Amino acid sequence: MKEKIRVLFICIHNSGRSQMAETFLKAIGGERFEVESAGLEPRPVNPYVIEVMKEIGYDLSDNTSDSVMQFFKEGRLYNFVITVCDESVENRCPIFPGIARRLHWPFPDPQKITGTKDEKLRKIRSIRDDIKQHIESWMKGL
Repeated sequence: MKEKIRVLFICIHNSGRSQMAETFLKAIGGERFEVESAGLEPRPVNPYVIEVMKEIGYDLSDNTSDSVMQFFKEGRLYNFVITVCDESVENRCPIFPGIARRLHWPFPDPQKITGTKDEKLRKIRSIRDDIKQHIESWMKGL
């Protein structure tokens, strides 16, 4: 059996973008990947993210946020470490040993979106859809 491709998605809080990316790659990539996500400053998963993911059949309500530094200290190895936050945060991420590739896919932070509940949900749906599309495109290139 071919060895799984190990992927870690990182964002600041592991409460939105990285959670969505992890969920999509697990669903789309199936057995081909071993996928995790973590944050520099873990916080509970954003309730709006939970809501927009549930709309398309993914329940993130029991997901927890993990610490990227904990994964680093444990010596976890990845083929890809993918940051999904802005560059100021991306530069704070540790360098994991044995990485084949480090990628940066910046997406807006759901936590920083303002407006009414409906406006927030609409913008987070757009982020969700962009993340899914990016993962699908990336997988075609592997």
